[in-house]
Amino acid sequence: QVQLVESGGGLVQAGDSLTLSCALSGRPGVRFPMGWFRQAPGKEREFVASINWNGRITFYGESVKGRFTISRDNAKSTVSLQMNALKPEDTAIYYCAAESPTGNLLVTPRTAQGFASWGQGTQVTVSS
Repeated sequence: QVQLVESGGGLVQAGDSLTLSCALSGRPGVRFPMGWFRQAPGKEREFVASINWNGRITFYGESVKGRFTISRDNAKSTVSLQMNALKPEDTAIYYCAAESPTGNLLVTPRTAQGFASWGQGTQVTVSS
């Protein structure tokens, strides 16, 4: 069973940068596609970014393109989200996700339904 633990959230000011990390455990040696999503109060969960098994293919949500960068370190079983030029509208709980429900390691999902395992989330608050 896959476990995901996010870290790095916090309170920052608009324009600041922040890096989130997600540590994956439970399936050593398996390189899952992974992603980040976020959910603000009263809103649906939103796709932020995803990355394929070897880190060579990435996708981003429209609202974060050019500001956020997803990367992974398979040796450490971690995925990171570098967030630059943060805006108050980036305020949300950020969730790490991994593993396709179908077990397909080659497809990189871009929807919440495309991921089977989720972390507990980390709060990011951007003040204006």
